[in-house]
Amino acid sequence: MKTNYHTHTTWCDGTASAADMVRAAVAKGFGELGFSSHAMFPEAALGWTLTREKIGGYVAEIRELSRRNADSIRIFCGVEADYVPGAASPDRAAYAAFGLDYLIGSVHFVTGADGARIPVDMSPESLFAGIRDSFGGSPEAFVREYFRLEREMAARGGFDLFGHPDLVRKFNAKRPWFDEGAPWYLEEIERTADAIARCGIPVEVNTGAISRGWMNDAYPSARFRDALRARGVRFVLSSDAHSPDALDCAFDRFGRCEDFVAPRWTEPSAPGADALAFPPEKG
Repeated sequence: MKTNYHTHTTWCDGTASAADMVRAAVAKGFGELGFSSHAMFPEAALGWTLTREKIGGYVAEIRELSRRNADSIRIFCGVEADYVPGAASPDRAAYAAFGLDYLIGSVHFVTGADGARIPVDMSPESLFAGIRDSFGGSPEAFVREYFRLEREMAARGGFDLFGHPDLVRKFNAKRPWFDEGAPWYLEEIERTADAIARCGIPVEVNTGAISRGWMNDAYPSARFRDALRARGVRFVLSSDAHSPDALDCAFDRFGRCEDFVAPRWTEPSAPGADALAFPPEKG
């Protein structure tokens, strides 16, 4: 069955309404669609994230779309929740009041020693300026801190799907700024794979950078996926779609790469986010 649980709309930084995304998913033959607008609680939200004032309307719209389209597609309501130490966390307790089906935990910002918060994937220009100004011009220092945050988020847990764990690669294919084959980078991948395996949270294979024209590869990389797979980590295929045409970007290619399994929140009898877990290994 064709599914996607990482979907953005005009409730955050997407280009289409939730209703438009549902229509496109039905037309593309999806059986399930999960919405995951950006959120950053408990800190006050950024301009492109859900606020506490908006999230009630977001959830209500997704639930109504689920009701109206029940005969053609199953629809779920989640958020992509940022981890920013001391400011926000993908923690079920922070989102418990909103009746969500699931949380995707992601790191989009790295904070320098000077307190500046550097966006990982906004643009090459903002990234490189942040590395210059807040990390002494050291790409290695920035990347190591990014993966340290990924491991810290994994250790805290409290969410249901691990979002693009090597998002830091986004601009590296077209605007190279670090060596993905360097021993220090491979060490970071191995250490982060260990942390993800310990937390037991499944990882998405995310094709978003392909649809946005930055890479011809998914997150995590093949090497990173090998490290995760060797530790028993399971995968969920997702497009991180911000537009209707991107809903199934490269699914034909990456859908053949892994033995993807369905998350528990999609089961009709699932008791809610507090009890979400992956089904056992086959055999």
